[in-house]
Amino acid sequence: MNPYQVARRSSSTLIIFLAGFALPSTMMAQNHHELSVKQCVEYATKNSVSVRNALLDIQIQQQTNKEITAAALPNVTGSIETNYYPKVPVQTFPNFIAQATYGVLEAEGVKNGSGQPIISPKDFGFVAAQFGTSWTASGGVSLSQLLFDGQVFIGLQARKTSIDWATKTAEVTQEQIKTNVYKIYYQVVIGKKQIETIDANITRIDKTLSDTRAFYQQGLVEKLDVDKLEVTITNLRTDKLRVENDLKVGLMGLKFLMGMPAKDELALTDTLSEEALKENVLEDNFKYDDRKEYQQLELTKKLQEFNVKRYQLSKLPTVAAFGTFSKNAMRNDFSFFGKGDWYTTALVGVKISVPIFEGFAKDARISKARLQLKQVENGMENLKLNIDNDVETARIQIGNALISMESQKRNMTLAESIYNQAKLKYDQGLGSNLEITNAQAELKTAQVNYYAALYDAVIAKIDYLRAIGKL
Repeated sequence: MNPYQVARRSSSTLIIFLAGFALPSTMMAQNHHELSVKQCVEYATKNSVSVRNALLDIQIQQQTNKEITAAALPNVTGSIETNYYPKVPVQTFPNFIAQATYGVLEAEGVKNGSGQPIISPKDFGFVAAQFGTSWTASGGVSLSQLLFDGQVFIGLQARKTSIDWATKTAEVTQEQIKTNVYKIYYQVVIGKKQIETIDANITRIDKTLSDTRAFYQQGLVEKLDVDKLEVTITNLRTDKLRVENDLKVGLMGLKFLMGMPAKDELALTDTLSEEALKENVLEDNFKYDDRKEYQQLELTKKLQEFNVKRYQLSKLPTVAAFGTFSKNAMRNDFSFFGKGDWYTTALVGVKISVPIFEGFAKDARISKARLQLKQVENGMENLKLNIDNDVETARIQIGNALISMESQKRNMTLAESIYNQAKLKYDQGLGSNLEITNAQAELKTAQVNYYAALYDAVIAKIDYLRAIGKL
């Protein structure tokens, strides 16, 4: 590290130290995590935003179920009302008072002042009168109870299936997160193994470079041989830096996927073995029910069947019981809390609503629900085809990946053996620097190909286990 880098690091350290007094301690807190791949999955299922939202959907469905249940429970409503009439409404009605009076006079044979019998006029007209008081008040309680409604009945039956569907949706989301966590986790693990290999190459070439410099000082080799090895070791260090940067990006992506704060430190504890990649592969037994997506569609189908029944039962009458109890008072002034009578009214009843004709709307809803059910059934058939394709494709890929991994491993072992032989000949003065350089280049290529094949095998294994529903 040069003096400028030392000064820059010291300055950065001082800034961070001083900032610690200004920032809250919670902002400076960092957590260190050492996690296996299973622990990373568990962390992701608790902290991933996608999973948390899916779990909230379960709670939302629970509240929706409570709304459905509420439709089958008694509904009680209380009310208090006061009215004031600055002008009491006037009502007109036929003058039955005069008509009755004339009727009595005619029946009694009463005569007028001229001695003639009184005869009722043909039109008695109307009487205009104010009925009521300036102030009215009422208070009461009403109760209603749904006795039968086919749609509510089906809704009550579908509550558990609705919760199961929301739960299964959360599981599908968790599995998607799990798949990605596995892939990124092992990508980082392979990257760490690759760095170890690059370090071994650097150590090997550094030793060769040291020996070649000694030979050059003795006049046994040319300066060109030294320069070639220096270029090789510089390239290796550049490769190491690139892989380290890729690992940092991979860890950041893994933390983001898991819902872990970026400032937290994450160390991966699992290793990767070729034997583990070969376990439980190419199994012939798998069931569609092992796939969570298929389980989710089965629940979707069940919910859609409930939907068809709901619209079918909407053609049946609905029955509800109701009752009210109220107290009413009338005053010419606002004196309801003083003297005066309050009159009681009570009512109970049963209401039956019979659907007769709604313009074929119910038939349209039933047909629509049946068509949607058919779509779900078609989706299940299509998913079966997709699962078959996923499984067969995954089998081919994992088989080829394992073969390629074994082949590249043998090739890497052979390239390393060739390099060791070239180095031994060079040390004994029987070989040239060009042979070492070529052998190192071939070894590097073989190593890159091996790690690429190893990662392909990991991805193929994860995709295979997910395809058969056993990830």
